[in-house]
Amino acid sequence: MDSDRIEGKAKEVEGTITGDESREAEGKAQGNWGETKDKADDAWDGAKDKADDAWEGVKDKVGDVLDGDDDAKESEAERL
Repeated sequence: MDSDRIEGKAKEVEGTITGDESREAEGKAQGNWGETKDKADDAWDGAKDKADDAWEGVKDKVGDVLDGDDDAKESEAERL
């Protein structure tokens, strides 16, 4: 949990206790911003992991072809 979510919740509770609707709304907005940042970070990490996996797969295939691995050549020919 990041600081925006924690600070937002604190402001929201403060606003609720004091009856300050604008402070409560500010807290909710800040909390939502923190949650959005967390989700964006998770999506970025997932996309990066998939891209890294794809890159490793390409490097492996190229390495197999350069090493003269007959299985890699046959499976590539079958795909075409």
